[in-house]
Amino acid sequence: MLQLSLTRASRTSVHLLRYSRRPFSTPAQPDAFLEPIAKHPGIVSLALNRPQARNAISLNLLKQMTECLEEAHFDKSIRVLILRSTTVGSFCAGADLAERRNMSQLQVNKFLTDLRGALGKLEALPMPTIAAIDGPALGGGLELSLACDLRVAGCEVTKIGLPETALGIIPGAGGTQRATRVLGVARTKDLIFTARSLNAHEALDWGLVNYVSDPGTSAFDRALVLAQSIAKNAPLALRAAKMAVGRSEDLALETGLDFERASYEGLLSTKDRIEALTAFKEKRKPVFRGE
Repeated sequence: MLQLSLTRASRTSVHLLRYSRRPFSTPAQPDAFLEPIAKHPGIVSLALNRPQARNAISLNLLKQMTECLEEAHFDKSIRVLILRSTTVGSFCAGADLAERRNMSQLQVNKFLTDLRGALGKLEALPMPTIAAIDGPALGGGLELSLACDLRVAGCEVTKIGLPETALGIIPGAGGTQRATRVLGVARTKDLIFTARSLNAHEALDWGLVNYVSDPGTSAFDRALVLAQSIAKNAPLALRAAKMAVGRSEDLALETGLDFERASYEGLLSTKDRIEALTAFKEKRKPVFRGE
């Protein structure tokens, strides 16, 4: 783990080292890490890497994922973040129940608090986020994807749901709240009360995911296409739009309109706005720099 006492230079070296890693490159590969997507500047993945447990959320994975989210939050070079699995056919199977069996009630309570905090950090990232669901997304796994702005499911995925009531509990990491904001009250009750699992196309019909990959391609493939269509736009505008849309759920209409106007006006004097106007006049694609 990184030590808080690292010098600024050391932090930079570790940052670059972490970003240069690739899945399964060394036995010491972390359970979660940030990785730029080759040939796609500005697009970075937050990779979950516990293949033996289908990325079930353990204490260690949660800790490392939280560290990655904290790092990504302040990295202005990231235009789009894709949450994905390093393993084909998996996404996140929820909490690590094998580990939980050996935890005290106090430890369980802390885990749930930390998980809630991590999902809050994911939801609060300033850049657009996409969940690439290439395998089962159950319980905490679906809750993790719901903290992203958009969700893409692999066409062969068959298990997307919140099965907690079949286990004697309810979703405990935001599922009752975030699913309601995505699906509405009636469909969220249906999903939770029945503990059913949806396949990718059912999840698309419900509005639980935004896209399904084509046959022969993965959710990550489709998420990357989506990310490219987002990343080409002005980074400051994307961040402002995400904030304005996010606040719409909490604000009365007139207050929300005032917030939107303030966000809009803050972009008018940016270099990216001037570049957009110049590029339009010159009939070329704009080159945005996030300035």
